[in-house]
Amino acid sequence: MTTVVRRAFKYRFCPTDAQAAELSRTFGCVRKVYNLALAARTQAWTRQERVNYNQTSAMLTAWKRTEELAYLNEVSSVPLQQALRHLQVAFTNFFARRAKYPRFKSRKRSRRSAEYTTSAFRFRGGRLTLAKMREPLNIVWSRPLPAGVSPSTVTVSQDSAGRWFVSMLCDDPSVQPLSATDTAVGVDVGLNHLLTLSSGEKITHPRHERRDRAALAKAQRRLAKKAPGDGANRAKARRKVAKIHARITDRRRDTLHKLTTRLVRENQTLVIEDLSVRNMVRNRKLARAISDAAWADFRSLLEYKAQWYGREVIAVDRWFPSSKMCSHCGTLKKQMPLHVRTWTCGCGATHDRDVNAAKNLLAAGLAVTACGAGVRPQRSTPGGQSATKQETPRREP
Repeated sequence: MTTVVRRAFKYRFCPTDAQAAELSRTFGCVRKVYNLALAARTQAWTRQERVNYNQTSAMLTAWKRTEELAYLNEVSSVPLQQALRHLQVAFTNFFARRAKYPRFKSRKRSRRSAEYTTSAFRFRGGRLTLAKMREPLNIVWSRPLPAGVSPSTVTVSQDSAGRWFVSMLCDDPSVQPLSATDTAVGVDVGLNHLLTLSSGEKITHPRHERRDRAALAKAQRRLAKKAPGDGANRAKARRKVAKIHARITDRRRDTLHKLTTRLVRENQTLVIEDLSVRNMVRNRKLARAISDAAWADFRSLLEYKAQWYGREVIAVDRWFPSSKMCSHCGTLKKQMPLHVRTWTCGCGATHDRDVNAAKNLLAAGLAVTACGAGVRPQRSTPGGQSATKQETPRREP
């Protein structure tokens, strides 16, 4: 049975002044409703009461009838209802221990967005018109939607750089599993090279943040000199910093998309290391380089694309000694400092540190598949013994 992939297509658009004003009001109302509902549910929780989505929806109706919150009637009701549904999902994840307790949305720090369902927009002939608007959005169609497909959900957002985006959630029948192959690859991430493959190929680290570091520092110094009460001048300086950050992020994400798509298309099995990036960035000396490499984003893109195209991603236990083990004889060295990039084993084999690690990851991942043990990341199964450790070659006494 073929499963249709639900996929979001994101585009930039240029709103008119009236559309920008309407969307800004909608963003504010969505934030207000979310915070009111969160406060109500938090107060009920202190009284040991449970409040669900239906009760907050009834509260929204009552809020609209008050003089203080009558302005909620000026925007479409669908994004307000969707905000309550998002809050319900947040609480569901909290009670399932998948997330922390929901936090209040901030006017300055939180993402400005609003979600519209099919009853609140019209999509005809490639023209999208939202509720409460007379004219369609001026969308820059960087790529076409799948033929004969209409969006089921539309999310409009504005980033900190002032750019407007519209994301359309569609069923994409063009995404089909690729033909099965017998190729497998181990992938070792690093800082000198972004990726090192078990085949010996090394992919250069683009270092996107370093390319714009001087411009970013200059813009941040100018922002620091603006007093909080400078108004338009401070907003202009803040937007300049945000644009540089956005440019860095866009280039980094474009590179990761191209790499992950290539790896998924060429290999049936991909073996990576289950790194704890959140803990690794606590190292003040390496935090900037690790963040620029975006290892967590690389893994996320690789996993969902592998699921789309019928590939397999195996995450090897983070404590597996891939760098210290000889991929030829299995001998384990006691120490392997970071500055050692090439080393020679007692068996006579000379190894490149990263290539050797990628080969060991591949062997460990294939061993996991062979023994039939679970391959979920260690953070998802705390306390469990990794199958890679069961398959680790033992040293002779």
